Amino acid sequence: MQRKMHFARCLTSAMLVIALFSGGARAEQINVMNSGGFSAAYKALAPGFEQASGDTLNTAWGPSMGASPEAIPNRLQRGEAADVVIMVGYALDDLIRQGKVSADSRQDLADSRIGMVVKSGAAKPDISTMDGLRQALLNARSIAYSDSASGVYIESKLFKLLGIEDQVKGKARMIQKIPVASLVAQGEYELGFQQVSELLPVSGVDFAGKIPEQAQSITTFAAGVPSNARHPEAGRKLIRYLASPAAQDAIRDSGLDSLSSSLR
Repeated sequence: MQRKMHFARCLTSAMLVIALFSGGARAEQINVMNSGGFSAAYKALAPGFEQASGDTLNTAWGPSMGASPEAIPNRLQRGEAADVVIMVGYALDDLIRQGKVSADSRQDLADSRIGMVVKSGAAKPDISTMDGLRQALLNARSIAYSDSASGVYIESKLFKLLGIEDQVKGKARMIQKIPVASLVAQGEYELGFQQVSELLPVSGVDFAGKIPEQAQSITTFAAGVPSNARHPEAGRKLIRYLASPAAQDAIRDSGLDSLSSSLR
């Protein structure tokens, strides 16, 4: 019942926003490339957008960066069609500098912070302080973190910031493609770190909390329209909705931090 009520609110809000911005445009298939951190919010908002607008969303998933074929920059490089890309803000900025995404289409959507999970039922270390986080990492038998922006930060900066880089080197691993929490749920790793919005949807784990603000790396997710988009105006309509006040409840529910939006 709660999920139906939430969908109804999203749908009503979507109809209001789309009525303001659609201008009577005909329905289109909007090709979207979306990275993991914004996926839970997007999945919650997409049905209401489709029903209210008449557009359909065809979504490809992949990381914002990296060498994997699924990574959004690599998809674009191969010529895959997209009307909207949703990804880490600084990776989107790289695509804008390369001329692959229209600069005037860029829109911030949400901020994302790093959190930690343990296997369901396991003791949850207190990581609310720098000392607590440091001790949890030192005590852990194994540590997993993602190959996305959060994992790059953990590997290159966080361990050094905590002064434990050498102590954790042999037991900490960057995980390619697979959600970190799923491996923690299977018992392969004791602690798992990733953006909160990517941890919360996974069953079989307990959320221990966000890492302390002094240790945080805040990732902004943003959206833009590729320069060769087939349906650029439809893409902009979707971006306006995802950035609108009507979308903020779903964004917060997904574990992201809402931004105060200014619609273009």
